[in-house]
Amino acid sequence: MALKLVEYFCITLRFIMVYICVSSNAQLSTNFYASSCPKLQTIVLNTMKQAVNKEQRMGALILRLHFHDCFVNGCDGSILLEDTSSLTGEKTAFANRGGSARGFEVLDAIKTNVEASCNATVSCADIHALAARDGVVLLGGPTWNVPLGRRDSTTASLTTANANLPPPTSNLSNLNTLFGRHGLTIQEMTTLSGAHTIGQARCINFRAHVYNDTNIDPSFAALRRTNCLSSAGSGDNNTAPLDLKTPIKFDNNY
Repeated sequence: MALKLVEYFCITLRFIMVYICVSSNAQLSTNFYASSCPKLQTIVLNTMKQAVNKEQRMGALILRLHFHDCFVNGCDGSILLEDTSSLTGEKTAFANRGGSARGFEVLDAIKTNVEASCNATVSCADIHALAARDGVVLLGGPTWNVPLGRRDSTTASLTTANANLPPPTSNLSNLNTLFGRHGLTIQEMTTLSGAHTIGQARCINFRAHVYNDTNIDPSFAALRRTNCLSSAGSGDNNTAPLDLKTPIKFDNNY
């Protein structure tokens, strides 16, 4: 491919932002809040800087949350909704539960700072979209213009989340099907998977591979076993970098 991964990732994510992330009939625009909340993007970036400086993994966590929001019913902030007596949220979906989905407190902090500057103006969905972009940039990745003007969802769908979010056990055929539901090609699916150049995997999701697979590098398997014991429940939430070479840099090494 002529374009490097990070460049094509930027192009593909812009596609998602425009064609998948629309959660209402509103026309999205990069200057949607130019007059109503002119400091918005600066506030989001500065709060993300604080979060990433405190925990560099946070850039990956916010990006993953954004993906998990967009792949359910569009980028509408539905993943942020808590369970109530009349609503079951998406936080307990298979791909989100057990601490897998993290970073909500950072989005809450950004929302608080934005509200202090321009009360009841900016949607949580737009804040999340900007935060995901800034997290990538802060870890050395590409930037892109974020179209804004989304409306926050007042509903969520645990069923759709379980049906649409790719589980860590997905094979290639399943991934192609899940991404194809959103009009994404195999090339675009592969490109978006490159976002795993940052982030961590939990022991519970790779234990079977490092103990049972035969087509795995022995030294790599041994390294992963050091913080992922063979017995289920032993260090399930211990993590390992998805990109061994540059785990906190958004680059082409993955």
